[in-house]
Amino acid sequence: MNRISTSILFLYSVFFILSAKAQENWTPKSNPKIEPNFLYALPYANETKTKVITENPPSKTINFYTEEPDTIVAIRKGKIIKIIESFANNPKSKNKINELLIEHMDGTFATYQGFRNGIFVKEGKTVYPGTPLAINSVSNEGFSFRLMINYLKSDEVVNKRGERIPGAIYGFIEPHFSTKENANGILTSQKYYTSAITPEIIQKEMTKKEIKNLTKK
Repeated sequence: MNRISTSILFLYSVFFILSAKAQENWTPKSNPKIEPNFLYALPYANETKTKVITENPPSKTINFYTEEPDTIVAIRKGKIIKIIESFANNPKSKNKINELLIEHMDGTFATYQGFRNGIFVKEGKTVYPGTPLAINSVSNEGFSFRLMINYLKSDEVVNKRGERIPGAIYGFIEPHFSTKENANGILTSQKYYTSAITPEIIQKEMTKKEIKNLTKK
């Protein structure tokens, strides 16, 4: 069953949790051939338990909670497109949320939002499932961060006069995750899950050279 949400938003609203700076000097692939049932790793190290709270549609945003501060890890192989440490660079800003944007091989991109200062990766770096990214931040229910996966459906929009003009329409992904509780499934809000980052998930999108380098370590 295709789990891609049919909901769409215009550019100015799809990034409602991503600052304007994150959109600078980067344009995602338009209408990519995405893998709607791709299997993702949970964003915490193997055997880590997390509580999941999903937000209302259409955003498909997922909040991941832990009882103690914990390391956020990459859910899929991708390239670090943008790192924004708003909280560190401008303490007086109303947007005191650090953000990280990772583009995946199929054209989707993940937004990680809400972590402490001191990110472990740099822009341009390739990360893999399980690569440490940052530490989650304090929240009302312990420590947490937010995750959202999107893709660019179209680089044109239709105005009120029916004219096609440059713009952007984005779609949301409802991801499948590998967990100890379910080897392949969509997460249910208010439930706890345990991370299960297997060698198969780590190596799924690796090149032969990357796999060879991994086995040398």
